[in-house]
Amino acid sequence: MPQNQYTPFFEYLELEKNNSAHTITAYRADLLSFSDFISATYSQKDIKEVNYSQVRSWIVQLVEQGLSNNSINRKISSLKAYYRFLQKTRQLEVSPLATHRALKTSRNLQVPFSETEMEKALQQIPAEGFEEVRNKLMVELFYSTGIRRSELIGIKLQDLDLTAGILKVRGKGNKERFIPLITSVVATVQNYIEERKGVENDISQGYLFLTAAGVKMYDSLVYRTINNYFRGISSKLKKSPHILRHSFATHLLNQGAHLNAVKELLGHSSLAATQVYTHNSMAELNKVYQNAHPRNKKKGS
Repeated sequence: MPQNQYTPFFEYLELEKNNSAHTITAYRADLLSFSDFISATYSQKDIKEVNYSQVRSWIVQLVEQGLSNNSINRKISSLKAYYRFLQKTRQLEVSPLATHRALKTSRNLQVPFSETEMEKALQQIPAEGFEEVRNKLMVELFYSTGIRRSELIGIKLQDLDLTAGILKVRGKGNKERFIPLITSVVATVQNYIEERKGVENDISQGYLFLTAAGVKMYDSLVYRTINNYFRGISSKLKKSPHILRHSFATHLLNQGAHLNAVKELLGHSSLAATQVYTHNSMAELNKVYQNAHPRNKKKGS
C-alpha cells in the first residue's frame, strides 16, 4: 500500500489524538513493515482486507527474527490503532485483530531517580545564557509537574499563568489539564522568558521551548538534554524524560500524596495506569514501617 494512503490516519494521530512526532514515526514504520510483508507474502496491496491468520504469520516472522514480545506487542498496537481508525471512519466493520491477545511479557519496572540525585542535578545545572536556562527549566518542569515529553514541547506562552502559578497542558487525546507550579519553577520560567526574547523570531509560533535557532524544540533534542545532564549524576540505565515523570509520581507518593491526585496531575484516564508508580513508593513505605514500628524496634534492641 502506498504510504500516502496512510496520511489521513497520521493526521488523525497528530491533530485529534495529539500524539508526538516520535509516536507517529513508530506507527508509520510498523504499518509500512506490515504492508511490505503482506505484499511480499500474499501479493496483497491493501492491508484493510487482511485476515487474522495473515497477521499471525507476520507475528511468527517477527518471532523468528528474534524480536522481543514487548517489541511485537508494540507493533501490533500500531495495527490495532490503524484498524480502530478505519472502523471509526466507517471504512471497516470488524478489525482483523478483534480476537487477538497480546503476547505475554515480563514487566520491567522503571527505576526513578532518587531525591538526592534530583537535588544534585538541579544544583549542578548552570543558569546563565539561553540554552542553560532553558535546559534547567526543562528539568525543573519535568520533575515538578510530571508532564510528558510531547506535552513539554507543545507548551505555548499563552498556556502559562505565572501570577496564579498555573500551567495548562494538552495531553493525550488533546485533553487539557491544569497543573500548579511551585514558586522556584515560576522564577525559572520568568528568567527563561527573558532569555528567550533573544532567539524568538517569526517562526517561533509562540512555543515556550525553542532551539538556539528560535524554532520549536523537538523530541530527540529534549531526550539528549535530559540524558546528558543525568549521565554524570546517576548510574541508572535509563535517564530519559519519562524517568523524570516517574520520579515525580514516586516522590509525591512517598511523601503521602493521594493516588487520585497523582492520577489527575499525570493526566491518566484510569487509576490502573497510575498504580505502576506505587511499586517504588511501597518500597519506601516498607522501609519506614520497618524502622518505625515499635515491635520491630524492640527486636533490634
